This record gives sequence, structure tokens and C-alpha cells, in this order.
Amino acid sequence: MSILRTIAMFVYLFGYMIVHYGVLRRAERALAAGDMDTVEQIINKHIPHWSQGILKVTGARLVVEGQENIPKDGPCVFVGNHRSYYDIPLLLAALDAPHGILAKEELEKIPLLNRWMKLLGCVFVKRDDIRASVKALNDATAIVESGKSFVIFPEGTRYKGEEGGAGEFKAGAFRIAIKTGAPVVPVAISGARGLFEAHGNRATPGSIHIRILPPIRTVGMSKAEQKQLPEAVRQTILAQL
Repeated sequence: MSILRTIAMFVYLFGYMIVHYGVLRRAERALAAGDMDTVEQIINKHIPHWSQGILKVTGARLVVEGQENIPKDGPCVFVGNHRSYYDIPLLLAALDAPHGILAKEELEKIPLLNRWMKLLGCVFVKRDDIRASVKALNDATAIVESGKSFVIFPEGTRYKGEEGGAGEFKAGAFRIAIKTGAPVVPVAISGARGLFEAHGNRATPGSIHIRILPPIRTVGMSKAEQKQLPEAVRQTILAQL
């Protein structure tokens, strides 16, 4: 059954994008014309629908707590722990709206998916290239400065240790929030690895718990507080896993 669910997941994942190719082209034309209202309407309708469909096809049950903690008066930087390939569609479905994500460069090479991600405002980063990484962080900073929230997994890669743990939170990701004055919103994701990676990369039914925690204000932080911020957020998230 897990093999069938896995096949169904990939059929749905790419089938949705193929069936809605005309919608993608319409959004791309709107983007080229500067019609951001149309782009936003398409993104807000189709990306959560696509993400929720992946969860439904694979039997994933999503429980979300703390949406009331998402700031309403301006952009924020969502910071989540990273355990699974599921984490991206999970946050696209669980937050107040789909937001751009700092994503690894490999995703930019996947046809159709890369075009939807660019519409969403995702920034692709080459992790082993310092200059490219700095540019990616600057691009993400510009997005937040424009008034849009952004999603970052500051570990930089999926954590493969025991459930309830997390890797080091790298400081670079937090500079986006500090530079723009946007609050950091920690997001704790529990159970995602058990839906796929823990079963030999086969889609397996199960429950995921996402806790959106109270925002951390970055305006007025001292240099010492800025330096401590990555580990403080990591410990806040670990306490919820």
C-alpha cells in the first residue's frame, strides 16, 4: 500500500501542475505585466490546494496550532526545523498564506515546480558557494523589505538525527529579520519524517503537528541578543518537539 501511495503522490504532484499549466502561464503573463493582484490570487488559490492534495493522497493528517501568533500588521520571517521533504508543502498548507521559501538549488532544476516556486517568490541558494549564498540572503531580505513574509529552514539541510532533535541554526538566515526589523516566528514541525523518510522514502499515513509560536521582536535588539537569537529560537522550537 505504501508503494501505491508513493506512486499516487508523484502522479498528483506533477499531474496537478500539468492539468493547471494554463493557470501557470496566466500567472506568468500577469507577473510579466506587473499585475501582482492576479499573481497573488492564483498563488493563494492553487498552492495551498496543491499542498493539501499531497497530504490527502498520502494519508497525512495535519494538526496546526498557533495561527493567531502570526503578525497581522506586517511581514515576518517564519523559522522552522527541517526534518522531511514534506516540510515545504506542510508550511504552504499550514500558514496564513503561502509564502516564499529559501530553497536549495536542486529544486530550481525540477520542471514546472521551479516555475510555481518562482511565482511564489522562492529564492534558491547554492549552499557550497559563499557568494551565491550571500546573494540569496540579500534577495530574501529584499522580499521582506517589500512587505512579504518569508520562510526559512536555518539548519540548511534536513536533520537526520533522532526525533525531537534539530541541527545547528545558522546565523545568516536571521540576518534577514534583523536587517528588515521583521519579527521572527518560530515554527515547530513534529512527525513529518515518519511520513516518508523513516519508511525508506515511501509515503506512509500518519499525523504531523505544527506549532506556530509567538513572534520574537527583532527591532531594538542588542548585538549580544542578535548573536544569541539563532540558538534561542532553536531552543524554543526544541521545547515543542
